[in-house]
Formats: sequence, C-alpha cells, structure tokens
Amino acid sequence: MNPSTFRLLPACLLALAAGGGALAASHREAPAITATPKVDATDLYLFRSYEAGRQDYVTVIANYQPFQDPQGGPNFYMFDPDALYEIHIDNTGDAVEDLSFQFRFQNTSKATALDVGGKQVKIPLINSGVVNGVNPATLNVRETYGIEVVRGQRRTGGRSAVTNASGGATQFDKPVDNIGDKAFGGTGAYAAYVAQHVYSVNIPGCGAPGRVFVGQRKEGFYIAVGKVFDLFNLDPLGPEVGGNNNDLEGKNVSTIAMELPIACLTANGDPVIGAWTTASLRQGRLLNGSPPSGLGQAAKNGGAWTQVSRLGMPLVNEVVIGLEDKDRFNAGKPKDDAALLDYVTNPALPALIQTLFPSAVAPTNFPRTDLVNVFLRGIAGLNRPQNVTASEMLRLNTSIAATAAGAQNPLGVAGGDNAGFPNGRRPADDVVDLSLRVAMGALCVLTGPTDTLQVGCGPGDAPAGGLALTDGVRKTAANYDVAFPYLTTPLPGNLNPAAAAGTTFP
Repeated sequence: MNPSTFRLLPACLLALAAGGGALAASHREAPAITATPKVDATDLYLFRSYEAGRQDYVTVIANYQPFQDPQGGPNFYMFDPDALYEIHIDNTGDAVEDLSFQFRFQNTSKATALDVGGKQVKIPLINSGVVNGVNPATLNVRETYGIEVVRGQRRTGGRSAVTNASGGATQFDKPVDNIGDKAFGGTGAYAAYVAQHVYSVNIPGCGAPGRVFVGQRKEGFYIAVGKVFDLFNLDPLGPEVGGNNNDLEGKNVSTIAMELPIACLTANGDPVIGAWTTASLRQGRLLNGSPPSGLGQAAKNGGAWTQVSRLGMPLVNEVVIGLEDKDRFNAGKPKDDAALLDYVTNPALPALIQTLFPSAVAPTNFPRTDLVNVFLRGIAGLNRPQNVTASEMLRLNTSIAATAAGAQNPLGVAGGDNAGFPNGRRPADDVVDLSLRVAMGALCVLTGPTDTLQVGCGPGDAPAGGLALTDGVRKTAANYDVAFPYLTTPLPGNLNPAAAAGTTFP
C-alpha cells in the first residue's frame, strides 16, 4: 500500500457508513426486528488485534440484544436457542460469503428445588447462590453453544465443528450475565468468572488456533441517541467531546467475539476481507398454549432458516434505508444490494439535515458517486478488494498494522490512523461523527477540484462538506480493554444508573 494515498484521505473515515450518514447504531432499526430483540444485531467490529503479541490475528465482534438494563432478572439476556447466529467473511470481493461461523445455543434448566414444608419446589431465580467457575451447581440455567465453520455458501458449503483447543469439546459454556456483585462473591469478581469463558479454539482448515468469547459486555457504542432522533435536537457544530451525554452509558449488550488468524481469512493474495453478521429464524412457528415444563418449550419451530437480521457497516439500516424497506434490508444479502441503490445515490439524510439546519446545504451531485465508491466498494488504495462487486459490508485491509491502544485516533483514517474506520472498525472509532460528515459531502471537499480520490464530485458540490459535524459524544481506546474481547465488563445488576446520574461508568 502506498502511504501517500492515505495522506490524501485525511477524513476518509467518512467512507464506509457514508451511504446516508448515521446517527445511531442498529438498535431496534427495523419494524419487524423490534418483536424479536434476541436476534437484533446492534454493532459489528472488525480490526487487526492490538493486544500485545496478537499482531497476526483479526478480531471480529458481533453484538446483539440492544438497550439491556443491568437489572434484567430473573431471566436476563440469553441468546435464542431457536435462532442461528452467523459471522460471514468475503475474501474474494464477489459479495458472497466464503467463510461463515455459525453459532447455535442451548439453554438447559437444572430445575433447582428447595425443600419447602416437605415438598421440593423449584426456585424462581437463575442462580441459587454465589456463582464461580464454569457451570457451577449454583447456576440454575446452563447456557452453552456450538460453532461450525462453513466454507463456501452458508447453506450448501462444507461444514466442520470448531473445537476447544483444550480437550477437543464441541460445546462451550457461556457465562451468565452480570446479575450483581453479591451473586459472584463481591465487587470485581465477575471479571475473573468471565475470564474462564475465553476459549482457545481449533478451526478446521486454519494452521493456528483462534479464540472465542460469547457473553455479556458493557455497551461499547456511544451516541446522543435521544437527541439525534428528536429531530437532531443538538448543536451539530458544538464541541466534539463532552457536548452531550452518551445515552448508552448505562446499558449492556450480548457479544459474540472471535479472534481469527489472518492467514485463515484472506485468499488469492488479496489482504482485504469483508464481513457482516446475520441472524436467522425458522420459517414456521407454532405456539404451544400449554407448554410442558422446561425452557424453550412455548413454541415449535420448523422449515428453512429465514434471515431476519443483518449488519455490516454501522448505522446503515437505522437512517439510510427507508422505513418501508428496513425489513427487506435485514432479510437481504450483499450480492442483491443493487435493488436498494437509490438510498445511496440519492440519500434522504442530508436533505433532512438541511431542512433542520438550512445553513448546512446538502450535496448536489446526483447520483452520489462519492458514496457509491466508498460505501459499496471500499476506498481505492485503502480497503477496496482487488476485484469487487458493489455491496454493503465492513471491509478491512489486513496488511495494515494495528495501532496500539494508546496511539489510536477515534477519527481513524481522517485522524491519520489508517488502522481505524473506515478500514474496518474498532470499538473507539467515532463512526457517528464520521458518517455525518461524509453524508454531507466531506469526500467531495477532500478530493479537491481535480478529483484526486476519483469519487466523481468536487468541493463545489458540497457546501457543508468541510464542517466538523458532531453529536458531541466521543470515547477513546482508553475506555475499552486492551486485550480480547476488548469490550469491558458489563454493568452489574445491583447498579441503578438512574440513581447514579452523573456517574462516569468504567
């Protein structure tokens, strides 16, 4: 890669989510998905691992189940055992998955009972005492999962089980959510409990083991989401840091995280990979009006898998895709994205911003070839595959070295940090500010009058393209862990964020 190319892209971050901007991650983003929150994908992260000694790996994180209050008992936030959760990798640029990692979950009740007046009565709680270790007797519901790797198309390709590198087991225990400090033996004990659920795994066809973690984490996405959806009830030219509260600060999220060898992900000498996550349910569901005792017995499910959730680039379905097509996008595949091209070439968000802030004049270059180039193809010289079919997914150039946590810039490529957004996405990358700016034509300004970036527009097409638009919320890598799975310990159930107003959560 030519470093001079990147110097021409000081705000290229604007790239990928550009399709129409973005003002909230994909939390409750489509009408149908609001009815099935367990399969609602919220964020996808894809980056070169920056944990010490892990430079030959890529980390991919798929988050599900939005807006989790820490006080989620008695059931908390288990994954859906009737769903199929997947992470897909395209390493040939053709908008079709070449590798898929499929996760299926099982929830097993131990039917823990107490002697009450001579009768054995089942307890109403998820635990009967202090929880420590993997699958202790005090854990009343055991949640486990299996992983299969599929090479080729997800439903017809060859599949093999991912196994525990220690002993070869094909089933893994998921830690129970952070019920509260007392449930794990004291303040801080949950982190040690969870650490026992980070597994080294053998992946058939890969020359080196990877790692996997599935469990609850503190919500990593940050945004002034309430003000954004209140007709941008904020100052878009105000301070970039501290101008507004992060409305997700008191929430948790359910995480599927994998750390995978780079050599196992790339193909044909091309270092660029694309990724997206999906969740699917069975076509048919028959409700059982009188279910027997046990978990997951309230309905019978059958038929083919039907995709109901999809996420690649942040914020796309939230504010780019029209309301009537949001469910269609969630059910779609990258190879079919041309059917929704108008949302990228003629995005509604910049026009909406102009109606709310008349001085922020929307770009006038239609069709928006700048957005098509960076949003659907990747940026030439940065993260565009050697051969690419235009499609929406998160793309990463694995040949660009990771930036250490202390040196990361939340503005990614725009801040001179080529290992960040839109070259993949790290937890601290400020995709909201970057997406706002690119939607308003930042690339048209950056490319200059001679169109150096070959995006098909110029400064005259984007009067507001040079503005430092912001939602006033920003974090840095210091707010996250520096080791896999990077997202931090979830907030405990005994914490009341409302009562702790003004508290800066870790």
